Amino acid sequence: MPIKIPKLSLVVLVGPSGSGKSSFARRHFRPTEILSSDTCRGMVSDDENDQAVTKEAFEVLRFIAGKRLALGKLTVVDATNVQPEARKPLVELARQYHCLPVAIVLDLPEKVCQERNRTRPDRDFGPHVIRNQKSQLRRSFRGLRREGFRHVFVLDTPEEVEAATIERVPLWNDRSDEHGPFDLIGDVHGCADELEALLNSLGYEPCAAIPGGPTLDSGLVYAHPEGRKAVFVGDLVDRGPRVLDSVRIVRNMVRHGSAFCVPGNHDMKLVRKLKGKNVQITHGLAETLAEIEAVPEEMRGPLRDELADFLDGLVSHYVLDDGNLVVAHAGMKEEMQGRGSGKVRDFALFGETTGETDEFGLPVRFDWASEYRGRAMVVYGHTPVPEPQWLNRTVNIDTGCVFGGKLTALRYPEKEFVSVPAARTYCEPARPFLPAEAQAPSLTAQQAHDEVLDAEDVLGKRIVPTRLRGKVTIREENAAAALEVMSRFAADPRWLIYLPPTMSPCETSRAEGLLEHPAEAFAYYRSEGVPQVICEEKHMGSRAVVVACRDEEAARERFGVTTGELGVVTTRTGRRFFNDADLERRFLDRVRAALTAADLWGRLDTTWALLDCELMPWSAKAQELLRAQYAAVGAAGSAALPRAVAVLDRAAGRLEGEEQEKARVSGSSYRRREQDVGRFVAAYRQYCWPVESLSGLKLAPFHLLATEGRVHTDRDHLWHMETLAEACRADPDLLLATSYRVVDVTDPASEASGVAWWSELTAGGGEGMVVKPLSFIHRGRRGLSQPAVKCRGREYLRIIYGPDYTDEANLGRLRSRGLGRKRSLAIGEFALGVEGLERFVRHEPLRRVHECVFGVLALESEPVDPRL
Repeated sequence: MPIKIPKLSLVVLVGPSGSGKSSFARRHFRPTEILSSDTCRGMVSDDENDQAVTKEAFEVLRFIAGKRLALGKLTVVDATNVQPEARKPLVELARQYHCLPVAIVLDLPEKVCQERNRTRPDRDFGPHVIRNQKSQLRRSFRGLRREGFRHVFVLDTPEEVEAATIERVPLWNDRSDEHGPFDLIGDVHGCADELEALLNSLGYEPCAAIPGGPTLDSGLVYAHPEGRKAVFVGDLVDRGPRVLDSVRIVRNMVRHGSAFCVPGNHDMKLVRKLKGKNVQITHGLAETLAEIEAVPEEMRGPLRDELADFLDGLVSHYVLDDGNLVVAHAGMKEEMQGRGSGKVRDFALFGETTGETDEFGLPVRFDWASEYRGRAMVVYGHTPVPEPQWLNRTVNIDTGCVFGGKLTALRYPEKEFVSVPAARTYCEPARPFLPAEAQAPSLTAQQAHDEVLDAEDVLGKRIVPTRLRGKVTIREENAAAALEVMSRFAADPRWLIYLPPTMSPCETSRAEGLLEHPAEAFAYYRSEGVPQVICEEKHMGSRAVVVACRDEEAARERFGVTTGELGVVTTRTGRRFFNDADLERRFLDRVRAALTAADLWGRLDTTWALLDCELMPWSAKAQELLRAQYAAVGAAGSAALPRAVAVLDRAAGRLEGEEQEKARVSGSSYRRREQDVGRFVAAYRQYCWPVESLSGLKLAPFHLLATEGRVHTDRDHLWHMETLAEACRADPDLLLATSYRVVDVTDPASEASGVAWWSELTAGGGEGMVVKPLSFIHRGRRGLSQPAVKCRGREYLRIIYGPDYTDEANLGRLRSRGLGRKRSLAIGEFALGVEGLERFVRHEPLRRVHECVFGVLALESEPVDPRL
């Protein structure tokens, strides 16, 4: 006997002890899908036959079943379930999670059950138990459908049980195998003229004509030559002038396979009327009924039947494209997507209301979209809006065509809107529906929602999926630390779309007197299969992220900022770089002017840009660090060591023999330390100069990371260097083009040239260089390669490791430093940074972008040697 069950359902096995329920379950279902009452008794009491813990066992069973159903997992309950009161909580559980309950009844003869139990030593109860269970089953199983079971299957003999097969079938709303592309079309409401114009705009063409006069089974059949499919969000009927023509167009497309359609509340109200139900003739239903009555009497009956059959046969909502797209008339909560229940259908038709009405007599609706956190994109209609707006991966595309607005389609996966204006206002709305220019808010719905952020979106242990590195784990304690920094010190969160990753140094060098050397960086990338690298001069400044908008309109439209700010300059931890707002404004004006002069707005078709930069001098942001740490060490060493040397020299003059030699050795050691302190002071002083105005600042951009619609990780580093150099030439007083060299790591001569350039930079007091694969992203043998490694000079490292780090004893100890954790963090933060930008350019909610931004900051809390 073939048994077809929904892929997502609660399967309840029903039958007396000995009927073979457990064997049947093991034969047809995965072990993880089966919840046995006996197993649950054993879990709570260590004895599967302990009937005294039945209550506790079923509490465990129902708890686990609820968790599985919430996650969309088919669940099988293996228990006798012969009494209605035992089945009732299971049916309620299925309804709670919008799943279909299925009953599979094993009604085998009592004799068979008794014989089987006699062979089981753990079933030593008397024959009266099975007799009672059979009696209870016989009295109640005819009422299984009335109890709420949508599917009931009865197996009466061992042969039927043995021959049974289970087939899992998708629900009607599960069209995950349909991958599009799609054109999702908003509420039509009888506006057939506009529908035909919109289909033409989308590229649909008549591919057939069905003769048939005024019946529904007639008219043109539209299809797209490239195989696109239309998806209608319902409300085809009422209010407009050509209701029947609208339904004909959609019905023909659905039957031809070039469209899907979900029902709207107006459609279902018409169905009830056509089936003789008593409904109120309001909200445009009178116009639809009048159009039906205008059909010749001999055709009116068949037309009414065709109309009712088509609309009543529509599925409440569709899940498309592997669950990435959900279409419903009034929307669909995450926990209801792909489910089947009366509540799901009601939500799809009407949304969720408070039970109250507004001043226009219309129901007040809960704003489910503002709470939506699902993975799938949800496209819906139902409530007319002047313009479609994204909110938490949902969008309402009912732009009120029948009220004089537009008929709108969303192209998927392109996420492009296509609209045609209404020819006229066919119906005056109960609630005022103004044209977009009179009603459009200063912020989009998503931006208005993003003004209030929820800490729950970034707190706790988080596993963030990224395109580049899969899942990146953020520990709970690190997330809390990141929130503390962000909430107390960060800039306006609407600007915070990116934080730069940490960077690992190259492998430790074995060259005499050196800790880092380019040869190790070149060797690393050569081992990763990178043929060419770019070596960029490493500026000794502070990391700065610059967001620049072309004008106030761009700042409002793209970032939701209406304060007049045209951008921001932030540190690597998301704080404002400048405490002086006027200085920041003038700084950004200069950057914007340079981008304008280089025509980057036009060439990149953008109104904003995000730059990754180094801002100098170092002292501009690290003044307190310099004063408290570096200057203090330099001052103490400069004051104490010359005196110590003088004392030791005088002591050596007074001593003789072995004691004198010891004093001279100590004096030489202190003299070297004195010289090292001098080099230490000279190293940090060259990165410090007074800044009184913009004239004292230098900005060296090295990544043009993102502009409208694009993250530029697909461009190699040469493109970034050359493009940014054009902007730097427009304002050389403020902007500094970063020097670079391209090195072929497979050519010894090219490597030698790169090493020589590094030596030249560091000999002149430079910090060193950053070595990167020429392509922005490279995957090596074991996954993502380091996006960059730094190779710092001998004298600069005195600032990091201390004045006397070059002593051989100290160098020997430092050469054992481990880079594994640092490199892992560098790749994780890099992947998160790119992921956040990609989410931003896809117009995802700010909370989704901040998940990545907070992730970068949280990983910075990991315990790693800060000197690396």
